[in-house]
Amino acid sequence: MKKQNYIVIAFIILINACSENNENPKFIEVEEQDSFFQPRPEPNPDKNAYFGDLHVHTSNSFDAYTFGTLASPSDAYRFAQGEAIPHPTGYEIQLKKPLDFYAVTDHAVFLGIIKEAADTSSEFSKYEFTEPMHNLNENVSNSIFSILKRSGLFRGFGGALREGLENGSVDGELIQSVGNSVWQKTIKAADDAYKPGVFTTFAGYEYTSSVDLYDKYLHRNVIFKDTKNLPVKIFSRADSQDPEQLWHWMDIQREEGVESLAIPHNSNISGGAAFSMSDYNGGPIDEAYVKQRLRNEPLVEITQAKGTSETHPFLSKNDEWAAFEAITNMPQENNINNLKGGYVRDAYLRGLTLSDKGLTNPFKFGVIGSSDTHVAGGSYTEETHFSKIGLLDGEPYLRGSVPYEGFYGFFTKLLRPDSIVEVDGNNYLGVSARLIRFGSSGLAGVWAEENTRESIYEAFRRKETFGTSGSRIKVRFFAGYDLEGSKLDDLSLIQDAYTNNTPMGGTIIQEKNNSPRFLVWAISDPLGAPLQRAQIIKGWLEDGEHREKVFDVACSDGLSVDPTTHRCPDNNAAVNLDDCSISSDKGDSEIKTFWKDPEFRQDQDAFYYSRVLENPTCRWSTWDAMRDNESPRSDIPATIQERAWSSPIWYTKK
Repeated sequence: MKKQNYIVIAFIILINACSENNENPKFIEVEEQDSFFQPRPEPNPDKNAYFGDLHVHTSNSFDAYTFGTLASPSDAYRFAQGEAIPHPTGYEIQLKKPLDFYAVTDHAVFLGIIKEAADTSSEFSKYEFTEPMHNLNENVSNSIFSILKRSGLFRGFGGALREGLENGSVDGELIQSVGNSVWQKTIKAADDAYKPGVFTTFAGYEYTSSVDLYDKYLHRNVIFKDTKNLPVKIFSRADSQDPEQLWHWMDIQREEGVESLAIPHNSNISGGAAFSMSDYNGGPIDEAYVKQRLRNEPLVEITQAKGTSETHPFLSKNDEWAAFEAITNMPQENNINNLKGGYVRDAYLRGLTLSDKGLTNPFKFGVIGSSDTHVAGGSYTEETHFSKIGLLDGEPYLRGSVPYEGFYGFFTKLLRPDSIVEVDGNNYLGVSARLIRFGSSGLAGVWAEENTRESIYEAFRRKETFGTSGSRIKVRFFAGYDLEGSKLDDLSLIQDAYTNNTPMGGTIIQEKNNSPRFLVWAISDPLGAPLQRAQIIKGWLEDGEHREKVFDVACSDGLSVDPTTHRCPDNNAAVNLDDCSISSDKGDSEIKTFWKDPEFRQDQDAFYYSRVLENPTCRWSTWDAMRDNESPRSDIPATIQERAWSSPIWYTKK
């Protein structure tokens, strides 16, 4: 009989609470913090692709600790460098290939406080309302008693703590001192793991504005450029739930020499508030707002475990790939007003609207991907998916990918029929329809001269970034008027592109009687599937209305784009759902092409970004089912196409 228990009961409450590197790199010797010499590659002026994750939670986050996570920031950095660390469920998690950069971003609000409550030797644990947390993660088991102990635990604890702070019965200075201490240890963990030229770490944290989905869910990760003179106290929702107040705090820090940026995430469940046409309090957007937002938020997280925020099929009805890991199964999703202003492509269009009205465009941001893991390590690949919330979804039956049968399944269905969903004649845990929709996403990509804080952070600032759904696809994207004389096989192609043209994240200006030429260059993940096609997505205004169009610009397997439909023919890449094997003779390891917009108008502002698709592969839920000798659920896509998105290039008329 499978190991199954009443995790479902706790679950209901808690779930809602190309690197074209130099072919012959030179090396210089650099003494690292641990006093031994390591080879450090010289900077590459043509830039290298680096992959990382800027959204990682450890045991210092209130929710992660409740989910059974014991891993520390130091453990998280060990994971990113390729070491195995324990998952709360008991097995080990490990990357197939180390990452290049990483940032632990634990929740600023109540930072470290659950661990403090669990430690019965601490002063804070003496408060009566902390008793349910005492020794919470000692001798963790999957028994019904262990799970029931966690059921609703944080909501009651959090309510009591907030009430105590408000009425003065809880020592606010004690709470703050705990958070300040944990923050200093977080900074130290980042410094201890930093290996310039080899592995880069950033000090950061998550600012959490609202916890309710589709109700001004405006979370951001704050990333500091370096660790010099960082504030002792970080700005959290306890200070304000208004992100504009966060920006104001960041501006004050910047005046004192502390540089940082904030990266919004999960705009898909913001209820349309992420990219609103008004400020946080409903007032009009003015130039001061625009400049402050652009100064503090140059990037947005386009994909992560809780969904992809590129676009939605309700918003982009002519985009056949719009539903990729976008459906949340939340009832609010059926109201289109909750979607408008909640997705990246729609934000780009809204920015053009504001620009057309005479304002500076506040939504000229680049994109990254990240994981939002709550177990210190990201689940980036479908085959090795372990999801994100520890004990609550660390096994396939918990996340709804294999049937929940046997004695426990029968008993649960008898007592809580609403917690079971029937699909294809099988019973699955359905207490949160969101879990089966969680993705194995994503990764942040940058083009930088070298793997250092300075170089990578500057790439963030100039928005020469891209996001992937977890696969390490490398994508270059340029536009300009001097690419006309270039050839794809020129050895100086990238050098010329940088010298005379504009990379992703930039803006090109109208040049009389000339149409810009675009360069897309993508290289597949050696451990992933081959590439199927490269696309360019265009957005513009026409008679004041939003317009968008998807152009296939290059096809794999020697196929050609249909000039009428702007689509590649099917390359017939297949997936065997019995063992998740894929076609070995379909797709390309590299796609490189020039493209001109056949519908280009000089008098029309527009944005363009590239999207690169792999051949289809098994989704993680199919991998789970296959390994359990079950058929994949028919209501969930059996396959997906991993992808990468570049930051846009904007075209502006004079």
